[in-house]
Amino acid sequence: MHRTLAPLLDAANSILLGHRAQVRLAVCCLLARGHLLIEDLPGVGKTLLAHALAHLLGLDYQRIQFTSDLLPADILGASIYETATGAFRFQSGPIFHQLILADEINRATPRAQSALLEAKEERHVTVEGRTRRLPEPFFVIATQNPQHQVGTFPLPESQLDRFLMRLELGYPDPLSERALLAGADRHLMLQQLAPCLAPDAFLVLQAEASRVHVADALLDYLQAWITCKP
Repeated sequence: MHRTLAPLLDAANSILLGHRAQVRLAVCCLLARGHLLIEDLPGVGKTLLAHALAHLLGLDYQRIQFTSDLLPADILGASIYETATGAFRFQSGPIFHQLILADEINRATPRAQSALLEAKEERHVTVEGRTRRLPEPFFVIATQNPQHQVGTFPLPESQLDRFLMRLELGYPDPLSERALLAGADRHLMLQQLAPCLAPDAFLVLQAEASRVHVADALLDYLQAWITCKP
């Protein structure tokens, strides 16, 4: 698995400079079929990381900009009346993609945030009484601004619980920052890179990751840590 993922990590690190540990953790999160929450100041590469992972994994990618006036139907979709046929047709929303970037998720109201709960947990959505499956693989990478910034809503516990991992990128080191200032536009560089994996190949890696053995001693440690956590 390491040889398979090494080109992916190298390509991602060539785009997002100075964040090797965070890139590795993000890939681990996706391998574990988890959703990722990235919290940090604007401009440190949160959106770029999501876009890079989607492109390098060959995933169908959709960005949803969360704002205070966003409605659940803007995410899930809704039925639209067609005068030509005299019937309603379901227009699927942006949630029906393999990798969703919920950009600035905490700028939307809790009502709009709740549209992601079923999708993240069950990997399907129920709209107008009908359950519709989401594509495989399916991931949500959400970014949020620090809660002290104006116009943010705190994420409820039910929303946080559905993220496997929470990361902060932080500022790059001085050498990486200088390379960013002197280099080309990172989004243009990303488009010049070929995908390193296909979605079907990543599904195989996910299946391999699910078969990793966890020793009883490690489970005991995790249980003890959770019990002692304030």
